[in-house]
Amino acid sequence: MGQVNDPNTPSAHETDLGDPLAAFAALRTEEGRALLDEVRDVEPAQELAAATRLRRSHPAPLVSAALAQARLRQRAAAKFGAEDAARMFFTPNGVEQSTRASVATHRAESFKALGVRSLADLCCGIGGDAIALARAGISVLAVDRDPLTCAAARANAEALGLAGLIEVREADVTEVDTSAYDAVFVDPARRGGRGRIFDPEAYSPPLSWAVGAALGAPLAALKIAPGIPHEAIPAEAGAEWISDGGDVKEAVLWFGTDTPASHRATLLPGGAALWTSLAAMLPDPPARPVGRYLYEPDGAVIRAHLVAEVAARVEGGLIDETIAYVTSDALHDTPYATAYEITDQLPFSVKKLKALLRERGVGILTVKKRGSAVEPEELRRKVKPQGKNAATVFLTRVAGAPTMLIGHPTVGHPTEGP
Repeated sequence: MGQVNDPNTPSAHETDLGDPLAAFAALRTEEGRALLDEVRDVEPAQELAAATRLRRSHPAPLVSAALAQARLRQRAAAKFGAEDAARMFFTPNGVEQSTRASVATHRAESFKALGVRSLADLCCGIGGDAIALARAGISVLAVDRDPLTCAAARANAEALGLAGLIEVREADVTEVDTSAYDAVFVDPARRGGRGRIFDPEAYSPPLSWAVGAALGAPLAALKIAPGIPHEAIPAEAGAEWISDGGDVKEAVLWFGTDTPASHRATLLPGGAALWTSLAAMLPDPPARPVGRYLYEPDGAVIRAHLVAEVAARVEGGLIDETIAYVTSDALHDTPYATAYEITDQLPFSVKKLKALLRERGVGILTVKKRGSAVEPEELRRKVKPQGKNAATVFLTRVAGAPTMLIGHPTVGHPTEGP
C-alpha cells in the first residue's frame, strides 16, 4: 500500500523527520507501522518510559511522531470507532474537526437515496465524510489545500480499502471544477488560531462562497455550525440539525432537493426525523401551568425551532415563554423529547431542596438547567445528596420566576400519541 510497498521510499533513518510531511511518511514505512503497533495501547502515564526505551532502537523524532499518532487514534475512537481509528491516520485538527462516523454515514445514505453516484468533497480534511460516502458506493473527489491533511486523507482511503473510490487532490477548493460530479459537499473550516469561529463569513472558505458553489451544483450540502443564526440560512436551502445520542453535532444546508425552505431535526442513532416547511411551522405555544409531565426536547429539535411541533404532539405548552421545556397533563410516547413525571414544584431555594432530598433519601441526583445561572455541580455540592433513591431536579423559570421542578424519567405505558 502506498509508500509501504515502494522500494524507493527512504527509511526513517534516512529522512529528515523535522518536516511534518516527512515524519508522517516515515510512519507509513515498515518501521513506522511496526512502531505504531508497538505504542498502540501506551497510556499517557507510560509515554515517558516508552519513549526512553524505544529511542534506543528508533530515531527519536519517529518515536515522538508515533506516540503522538497513538494519542490521536485513542481520541478518534469516540468518533470513528476503535477498529477504524486504530488503522487510520490523524492530525490534531483532523480529529477535532472531522465528522463523527455515525453522522457522516447518515449524510452519505441521504446522498445515496438522492441518486448521487459521484461527489466532490470540498475541504475534505482527513477524509471522514469521504470514507462514509465511499462506503455507500459513491465515487469521491476529496479536496483540501493542506499537504499534511491530504496525506492523511490519502492514507486513510488506502488503510480502509477505499482508494479505488476516493481521489485525494491537494488544491484550493475555490479553483476546483466540480461540474462533472452529481453533487458537492462543502465543510468549511470553522476553527482558527483562536478557537471556534462564529461568524459564517469568517469560515474558510466563507459561507457566501460555499453557498454560491452549492447553487451552481445539481445537488449540494454544506456543513455548518448548529448555532448558525436562522436569518443567515439561504431561502433556497433546507436546513437539517443532527444530534447523536442526545448531543447536537452539526447542521447541514441542503440545496437542490425537493424540500427547500424547510427545517428538519434528525436524531441518531435511531434516525427519527421531525420535519416541516417554513410556511407550515407552528407558532410558539402559550405558556401554561406545570402539569404532571415535563418534556425535554432533543437539542436538534430546539436548534431547528421545532419545539412547537413537539408541544402539539404531546398536547402541551411551555412552562415559560422563553424556556424550551414543554409541560402536559398527558404522557405521550415521542422520540423527539424525554418525558419526566414531576412530583414537586418549588421556588428556588437550596435549603428547601436539601430538606426535600433528605426527607426522600435521594442520593442519586441528576441536575438539569435551562434559564438558570446556577451551575449543577455547585448545587450538588451544596445539597450533598445522600441515600439510595434517585431524582432529577430542573433549575429553570416558570412564568418568569426561578423555580425548581423535581421528578424522574417516566416508566410504564404512555397514552398513544403521534
